Amino acid sequence: MKIESWLFGAGVFFFVPVAIAYGFLTEWSEWVGVLGILLVGGLAGMIGAYLGFTGKRIGLRPEDRPDAEIHEGAGEQGHFSPWSWWPLVLGLACAGGFLGLAIGFWVTYVAGGLALIALVGWVFEYSRGDHAH
Repeated sequence: MKIESWLFGAGVFFFVPVAIAYGFLTEWSEWVGVLGILLVGGLAGMIGAYLGFTGKRIGLRPEDRPDAEIHEGAGEQGHFSPWSWWPLVLGLACAGGFLGLAIGFWVTYVAGGLALIALVGWVFEYSRGDHAH
């Protein structure tokens, strides 16, 4: 994770000067852009620090070593539900939320309710039904 932590850590040294330059170009009259760019720099710094600490804790991965073999990266990469419909429902709810912002705010409330149902369904899909463990 050394490369990833360096990439995100370098974001701080990019975004903070860009925010200052943006402030000078707008004569400090537009604070939303300055604050937004500074927050992006802070977020990049936090992600870089997290990846750096995690990389030191877990050691080198096969992707980080030049002498690694292909078979060292084989195996289970995570657990994914190929039969789950909840991500689709959650995506449609998010699309409905953005649609509500465009055409009528009441649609956002309906989409928010659907998003809450989809999120709860996705989190608890292994706690009930055919695939409960």
